[in-house]
Amino acid sequence: MDGTTGDSQTWRLTSVHEYEALIGAETVERLLMKAKKLRDLHVVNVNSTYYGGGVAEILSSLTLLMNAAGIRTGWRVIQGRPDFFSITKKMHNALQGAAINLSDLKRDIYEEVVFENAARMHLDHDLVIVHDPQPLPLIDHFRQKAPWVWRCHVDLSNPHRDLWSYLAPFIERYDAVVLSLPEYAQKITPPQRFIMPAINPFSTTNKELSDAEIEDRLSHYEIPTDRPLIVQVSRFDKWKDPQGVIDAFRIARNEVDATLVLVGNIATDDPEGQEIFESLCKCNEDRIRVLSVQDSALVNALQRRAAVVLQKSIREGFGLTVTEAMWKGTPVIGGKVGGIRHQIEDGVNGFLVDSVDEAAKRIVQVLKDPGLRRQLGEKAKETVRERFLMTRLMEDWLDLIASFEPHFRLRGGSSA
Repeated sequence: MDGTTGDSQTWRLTSVHEYEALIGAETVERLLMKAKKLRDLHVVNVNSTYYGGGVAEILSSLTLLMNAAGIRTGWRVIQGRPDFFSITKKMHNALQGAAINLSDLKRDIYEEVVFENAARMHLDHDLVIVHDPQPLPLIDHFRQKAPWVWRCHVDLSNPHRDLWSYLAPFIERYDAVVLSLPEYAQKITPPQRFIMPAINPFSTTNKELSDAEIEDRLSHYEIPTDRPLIVQVSRFDKWKDPQGVIDAFRIARNEVDATLVLVGNIATDDPEGQEIFESLCKCNEDRIRVLSVQDSALVNALQRRAAVVLQKSIREGFGLTVTEAMWKGTPVIGGKVGGIRHQIEDGVNGFLVDSVDEAAKRIVQVLKDPGLRRQLGEKAKETVRERFLMTRLMEDWLDLIASFEPHFRLRGGSSA
């Protein structure tokens, strides 16, 4: 698909063919053959924000790659009042084990806003994929002419039981549930599939940058580069443990001289983010920088220039920022939780930690040993090339979509 803007610039979508040098010609052909069989379909994804966090990052790239392969793939975002997103953030936390007071009022607001969104959405598609708890009840407001899939991206290993009991009747109406890891599986009727996220190596966040481009981004934000950089990139979320990162850095700098940069953004569906950001800003000092920006090129530059990247999460559905840093050949120290454990092999392509003290110890170790940094980084990049590129994610979804072939309604009735 090509499109022209103005007199000079022609835009085009990244195609599967452009991955050939990374995944091989045979894999490219296999993917395109699978896509060709599904070209008549119209697929739609529904989530709660266009930016901020891994879900939006994935959908931004995956929907375009699917369209480039000939499968019409849309992306809708639900609208909501601040009280709605306050409730869904509490649900998000409770699905990961936090407490929640699920009052009748909260339920009414949640269901009313989803109903209002359903009235504005015309989901007459061959497949509907609903992401996370925010739009989950949409399924109650449509006559199902096609399969509906619920894709939950959060850590479901220990959900709050009252919340799960409330959400379960909605989930039971879906034709399938997709989770990131087998350990998130629940006792539900719909079949469960497990698909780990992946990155787009050609996106602004992940593409190659020259030294000049890196310097430009870092100098723009006045980030000092005279000492090694320690970086964490994440939403401002308590589960990412940004305060624990600061505490680990303060311990580590008793032995190593470095600069810590915490960079994130505040997603439109995360009302807690601003409060957490403001609390972290109190820690700003000469060698600790806390930035709230939506700048993919800055993220790329920081992950490439960093001596070590942290993702010291205490809950983590997957941890796409881990994948991004690994792709850039940067050693990552991650919390020993959720999907991070499926990306980092401790001591081989990064380190897994359970505490602030352990994180500090690994920071010192990596900064003092350039050879170790290089070794971990090389193995980290190869791990991503083999397992976590967008083409693998696309193939997983193509296989799932193909499994619904007997249930698809007659061709020719898809909405434009």
